Amino acid sequence: MRNVGGTSEYIAFLDECGDHTLELIDRDFPLFLLATIVIKRTDYAERVVPEITRLKLKYWIHEGVNLHSRDIRKSKGPFGFLRVAGKRQAFMTELSELMKDLPYTVFISAVRKDHHRSRYGANAVNPYDLALKFTLERLIHFIEDKRIQELPFVAEARGKNEDQALERSFYRMMVNGTDFIRGERFKVLDCPLVFRRKFDNIAGVQLADLCAHPCARHILQPAQENRAYDIVTRKVYRNGGISGWKVFP
Repeated sequence: MRNVGGTSEYIAFLDECGDHTLELIDRDFPLFLLATIVIKRTDYAERVVPEITRLKLKYWIHEGVNLHSRDIRKSKGPFGFLRVAGKRQAFMTELSELMKDLPYTVFISAVRKDHHRSRYGANAVNPYDLALKFTLERLIHFIEDKRIQELPFVAEARGKNEDQALERSFYRMMVNGTDFIRGERFKVLDCPLVFRRKFDNIAGVQLADLCAHPCARHILQPAQENRAYDIVTRKVYRNGGISGWKVFP
């Protein structure tokens, strides 16, 4: 598949929440979640990147700060100022408004690892592969509805072995399809997958990261107040009977 460069109408960004191992499952966070956001290239260039940069420059002297949800929650690193209640409230309000106003579409695929392992045992499929399959099975409806022919995917690099494993799974599905989507529906598409490191400071990956954790927390604690989830859920793809939200099993 060729690299489509700057010709595609849309760009997809991937980020994850939780780890995909089934050997040692964290009892407090037994979940793997893959968040995918799709943005029009013009909206990304004219709104997403400038508005995220504008927010950063309001709070820091440069735009190089990475909006990492875990660091924000823990008030770590450049987010240490969030330990001051008033400053935290102001920043979180602006960040929430930004996430609400920016134009993007969300696809969430999550695997309850404890339930998955309990049900399938040694035959349990890798949660990352499952989440990716669920995402592509839903994303294809968006792609065909919008008549998209080219859609580059940008994922955060996790390490050589992990990236190669994801790349193999991604292109295998793009060639062979899945249990529910024939390969022919993917083969007509140009969908290169590229990996970028966290310090490359990709705005779209950061936005996907900001969507991922609130959704994971909602799945694990649905009764808990979760304002960030309330914002993200309005961005989840829904069209007819197709939803961009999938939790398994």
